[in-house]
Order: sequence, then C-alpha cells, then structure tokens
Amino acid sequence: MIDHRPFTSLGHADHGWLKAAHHFSFGAYHDPARLHWGALRVWNDDSIAAHSGFAPHPHADMEIITFVHAGAISHRDSLGNDGRIGAGEVQVMHAGTGITHSEMNREGAETRLFQIWILPDARGGPAGWEQRQFSNLVAGSGFVTLASGMAGDSADALSLRADARVIGARVAAGEIIEHQLGAGRHAYLVAIDGRICVDGVAAQPRDGIAIKDHPTIRIEALDDAQIILVETR
Repeated sequence: MIDHRPFTSLGHADHGWLKAAHHFSFGAYHDPARLHWGALRVWNDDSIAAHSGFAPHPHADMEIITFVHAGAISHRDSLGNDGRIGAGEVQVMHAGTGITHSEMNREGAETRLFQIWILPDARGGPAGWEQRQFSNLVAGSGFVTLASGMAGDSADALSLRADARVIGARVAAGEIIEHQLGAGRHAYLVAIDGRICVDGVAAQPRDGIAIKDHPTIRIEALDDAQIILVETR
C-alpha cells in the first residue's frame, strides 16, 4: 500500500517563533489514523525563527534524529554536550533512561529541520548523542545511510538502538532511484524540495508518503530533489 499525505493535510501549528507541520499526532494535533507508522512515532517539519528555540525539556526511551536542511540549530544537554548542527548535518540523540536538552536557533536567519522520533527496540540504556556531516549526499550517488540499527549497514552511519534506518538522497530531475523494502516493514518518505513520483503517485515537496507491503520503492525525480526515507519494523 502507498498512502499519500499532502502537506496541507498534516497537523499544523503556528507559535510565532515556531511553525510546525506534524506528520503524526503530536502536541495539540491528534489524528487516530496517524499515530505512528511501524516504530516511527514522530516526524515534525519545523521552521524556527532566528534567535529563538526550544527551552530545556526532557526525553526518555526514544531515538531522536534531527536533520537540518537550512540554517543551523544549537544543542545543549544534561550530559554536557554543546554543539551546532548545520545544514546537511544529522544528529541522533539516544534518550535512554532520560536526558534534558535545549535546541536554539542562535543564527540570524530561520532554520528549517526535520525531527524524527523512532521507538527503540528496548527501554532504558544510557543516554547519548552523535552527530555527523554527510558530504556524500549528492545527485547520482543513490541512497546514503544516515543512521541505522540494522546489521550490515554502513559503518559511517550514525547508530540507532532500533531495527530501523534513516536514508537520504539527492536526485536530479529525471533520475530514478529504488529502495528494497523487506516483507512486513514500513517506509515513510518526504522530499524536502522538488516534486517526485513514487510508484506512480505524484507528490509535492514536504508531502508524506507512507508505504507498506511494497517490495520495491521506485522514486522518480520530476525536479531536482532531496529525499529522506525512514524504514522501520
């Protein structure tokens, strides 16, 4: 099955400093048909105004992936980590038994990012934090594994404590890429920019595509595009 979820159909929130689109139920947005997709629990498309951000707040028992595609976000947490995640960089935070962090846009311009939450395979474990720049995310290179908890995936990927992977690709207009999806597994993908067509289903930038029981995912770029795909059990 392929379920196309147009950007306009997502849950939207405007807090002034934060404009958010929720692919799944989150905060004040609740849709019983969009609670999760497999182990994928949250996919927020956030635009954060300059010199603003999220004050310190706690998390536990969640794998939290932040992918910045414009601007930068600064991270500070209760483990003593303090870093800046720029455009094209990916951060994984293992919330484990508990962590408190803040995410602030200290830049002079708006920051745009995806924040993706995946349920871990097991509760608990020490909290942790990883970050990496992926310079190999270029047109013609196919999908690049950004984060994974699956055996056999690239050692260059950030780690996940879940039977899941996050992959990304840049594709040129007219280019076709494919991803093999195992039986019973879930995939969810979004094009940050550019129109795409997923097995005959046309999608605009920032639309969500939920996929299950579909062995080969075939993606055609109608424009130059950047794609993020999450696969889970």
